[in-house]
Amino acid sequence: MMEEMKVQRGWFDEVMVPCYSPMEMIPVKGEGSRVWDQECNEYIDFAGGIAVSCLGHCHPAMVAALTEQGQKLWHLSNVMTNEPALRLAKKLTDLCFADKVFFANSGAEANEAALKLARRYSADVYGAEKSEIIAFKQGFHGRTFFTVTVGGQEAYSDGFGPKPGDITHLPYNDVEALRQHVSGRTCAIMMEPLQGEGGIIEPSDEFIQAVREVCQQHNALLIFDEVQTGNGRTGHFYAYQGLGITPDILSTAKSLGGGFPIGAMLTTNKLAEHLKVGTHGSTYGGNPLACAVAEAVVDVVSQPETLAGVAEREALFRQGLAKINDKYAIFSEIRGKGLLLGAALNEQWQGRARDVLVAAGEQGLMVLVAGPNVVRFTPSLVISHQDIAQGLEKLEKAIASLAQ
Repeated sequence: MMEEMKVQRGWFDEVMVPCYSPMEMIPVKGEGSRVWDQECNEYIDFAGGIAVSCLGHCHPAMVAALTEQGQKLWHLSNVMTNEPALRLAKKLTDLCFADKVFFANSGAEANEAALKLARRYSADVYGAEKSEIIAFKQGFHGRTFFTVTVGGQEAYSDGFGPKPGDITHLPYNDVEALRQHVSGRTCAIMMEPLQGEGGIIEPSDEFIQAVREVCQQHNALLIFDEVQTGNGRTGHFYAYQGLGITPDILSTAKSLGGGFPIGAMLTTNKLAEHLKVGTHGSTYGGNPLACAVAEAVVDVVSQPETLAGVAEREALFRQGLAKINDKYAIFSEIRGKGLLLGAALNEQWQGRARDVLVAAGEQGLMVLVAGPNVVRFTPSLVISHQDIAQGLEKLEKAIASLAQ
């Protein structure tokens, strides 16, 4: 048989739409928190596919679930239901405030469902004029036209023609601006309980309480986008559980499938009944393969020892980053919670987060950025202590090479 042609990085520039600019190396294999490229170079993975690979690469529980389901049933339309979807929905509702689940394929789709539900509910109950959606500057909610417009970064939504209307952006953590603006016309407030793409920004206690309060006062729904914070990432199964308030609607994806595409919108019985038959849908939403894998992920991540292990690993990261900082004075602060961490660069290092990412790659470490001034870490929730230590050593070497 003819030997297969080796895949070249140059093919990307020939055949892929240029909306991405991927690294030169091509990963071909992963195990745990390690990844190997075509040349057999080894990398430690502190990126986790942007908070997706919550159990690392090829976790045995996930491989077993996928293999088993792959022999049984791959797809059905939503004219029928299936066992993995029902089991997963039951588990998710047991683990949080929600009574009802809508399955989708991604965070953007889960957010699209959340926004459509909020608008539909408000129209049904209060009338068409109650339609304003409030979101926050620097927020990120996906790339569909509705979700990208609700997201608070105009660079992502400009240039595609007229945008969906009645969306207001306020500054995150500004209680005064929030109280002044919310009115009886407000249908929903959508927020990340910890801003991910916007720079790993935590909400103040006062702000998060105020958001819940103004929603109650004005009969507005509170939507939590937990696409990045959910499924154990912050050390709680969902981040709201560590904030002392409960949303009305929650979106989840990324870590939910541990690398298999799946998203879900979670809500209460009272709201769910407004998405009657025919009002919303998804061809692949609730797909048996995706739900089987997600069920395996949820089983592992929801274990108390997995969640406790997240805080333990967070401490190791914070200690290691502090040690690097003692030597190189590069970070102004370490932000975030659990294993959604951001190392903010100080005055001397402004705009160089991408330089750190590239230098880390050269040392065999995968990291992320959140804007030009924050190096972001979203590793596996079960990454070994040894991999954390070795990854931090590589990060230190990368920073040393830049500091020279």
